[in-house]
Amino acid sequence: MAELPTEISIVTLNCWGLKYISKLRRERLTEIGRQLAIADPQPQIVALQECFCHEDYLTIRRETRYILPYGKFYFAGAFGGGLAILSKWPLEESTMYRYPLNGRPTAFWRGDWYVGKGVACAKIRYGPGPKHIIEVFNTHTHAPYESGPKDSYICHRTSQSWEISKLLRGAAERGHLVLGLGDFNMLPLSLEHQIVTSHAPVQDVWRVLHPDSSVGPAYHHAEKARGRAVPTAEFNILENCATSDGPFNTWRWLPKQQKRLGIGKPVVTVDPSTPDLRGKRLDYIFAGAGDVTANGGGWVVKRAAVGMMMRHPELGCSLSDHFAVEATLKFVPLKQQRDNNNNNNSPFSNSHQTIEPTTTLLNDADNHLIQTGTCLQEPSSQGTSVAEADADTDTDDNLTYTKQLLAFNSPPPRLPPSGYDQILSLIHKYVARERSQLKWRAYHFFSWLGVSIGCLVAVWFVPRNFVAFILMLVSTLGLVGGTLDGLMSLLFFRSELRALKEYEFEILTAKALAEGKTPVVQQVGTGEDVDAGKQW
Repeated sequence: MAELPTEISIVTLNCWGLKYISKLRRERLTEIGRQLAIADPQPQIVALQECFCHEDYLTIRRETRYILPYGKFYFAGAFGGGLAILSKWPLEESTMYRYPLNGRPTAFWRGDWYVGKGVACAKIRYGPGPKHIIEVFNTHTHAPYESGPKDSYICHRTSQSWEISKLLRGAAERGHLVLGLGDFNMLPLSLEHQIVTSHAPVQDVWRVLHPDSSVGPAYHHAEKARGRAVPTAEFNILENCATSDGPFNTWRWLPKQQKRLGIGKPVVTVDPSTPDLRGKRLDYIFAGAGDVTANGGGWVVKRAAVGMMMRHPELGCSLSDHFAVEATLKFVPLKQQRDNNNNNNSPFSNSHQTIEPTTTLLNDADNHLIQTGTCLQEPSSQGTSVAEADADTDTDDNLTYTKQLLAFNSPPPRLPPSGYDQILSLIHKYVARERSQLKWRAYHFFSWLGVSIGCLVAVWFVPRNFVAFILMLVSTLGLVGGTLDGLMSLLFFRSELRALKEYEFEILTAKALAEGKTPVVQQVGTGEDVDAGKQW
C-alpha cells in the first residue's frame, strides 16, 4: 500500500436525486461527479445522500474513477435509501443498517418509510496496520415536515440520532477513525445533535473551528435568544455553514426568479449582503481522532468548508438543493512520537508501540478550551466563495492541534438527566399517539367488514341493477381500505410500539447510568421492575 496519508479530505452532499421528482436530475448529478473529480483539495472520502438512481451513481463513479476508484451504492427499502460512499481506498466491509423507527407507511406522499432510511456503513483501509481503518457512517435521517409541538416525527429523529451514536461509539471503541456524515435534518445543539455528541466520542467539525456559529435560522427561537443580528447570505456561508435554504441556492428561489435561469441566459448573481432569514445547517461531518496510543497521534480538524456552491455551467442552476460540507482532517503525532520520527516521512509507527502522551503545561484559559473543544482560533470571514478555516497557518499551530487532540480524546459531555427526561417525554407522547392509531384503525377495519357484509346482503333485495352495482362498489372499496387499516393495526403499529419499548428501555438505562444508579432490570420471578413496575 502507498505511503500513509497525513491528511484526509472529506465531502458530504445531499444530491437531490429523486427519480421523477427532482428537476434536471441527470444533468445536475453528472456535473456533481465532474466537480468532485476536479475539486481542490482532492476528496478522498465522499458521502452522498438522495442519490436514489443507480444510473446516477454509476455516472458519478465514471466521472470520479481516477481519484475515487472504490465505492458502494446501498440498497434499502422499496425505492432505495439514496446513500452511497466513494473512497480513494478499498472498502473492506459494508453494511446497510435500517433505523427501527423510520416514518409511517400511511404518509406515502412523504416517502421516508418506503425508502428504508438508515445508515450506510463502510470500513475503509488506508494503511497496513490493524488500526489503519476509517469507519464511515453515512445517513439521511427523517425529514422535519412539522415543527414545534405538532412535530410528530421528532421522536423518530431522536431515535435515529441515538442509533447512529451507538454505531459511532462502537467504531471508536474498536480504535478506528470514525466519520459520521450526512443530512441529519437537525439544527446545531438541538436535542438530536446533543445525543450524537454526548453518546459518541466525536465532534462536529464545523463547531470545532466555528464554536460561535448559529444554532438555527434567524427566525428560530434558539437563534433569536442569542440576540444576534440577521446574518447576511455571505456570513451564513462563511461562519454558520448554512447548507440549506439560503439565497445562494437557486432551488430556493421563487418560480419567477428561477425562470431567469437556463441555457443561453445571462448569469444571475446574488448580492452577498442579502439578509438571510432562512439559511440553516442540516448537513454535518462528525469525526473522531482514532486510536491515539496505537498510532502515536491522532486526527484533528484542519479545515471545514461549505462546498459545491458552483452553478451548472449551462443551465445556470445550483447543483443540488443543498450545498456540501467539506472537511480536511490532519494527522498530528504526539510530541514524543514526533521527536522519534524527525527523519521519517510517515507520522505513523509501523510497529504500533505503546506511547504515552507527552504532558504539556497549560494555563487556565487553555484548560477551558480543551474541555469545551473550542481551542482552535476563530477563523476570518474574509472571502466570498467558500467558508474555510485553516488552522495550519504557521508552525505555532502545532500547539493548537495538540490542544484539539486532547479535547477530541477527553470523555464526551454526558447528556444531562433533563435531556433523557425530554426524550422519554417524546416517547410517551408518541406511544399514546400510536396506540390511539392502532385502536381506531382496528375499529375502521371491523366497521367496514360489517358494512361490506351488509352491502352484499342488500344486493339480494334491491330491485335495480345500478343500485346493486353501487352497493358492490362501496362494499369492495370500503373493504379494501378497511383491510389496509387492519393490516396497519395488526402489523405496523404493533411493530413500532415494540421498537418504542426498546428505545425507552435504552434511554432509561442510559439515564440511570448518568445518574450513577443501577440500570433498569426486571426482577426475575417477581414480575416487578425496579423502575415503577414497568414490564420489559
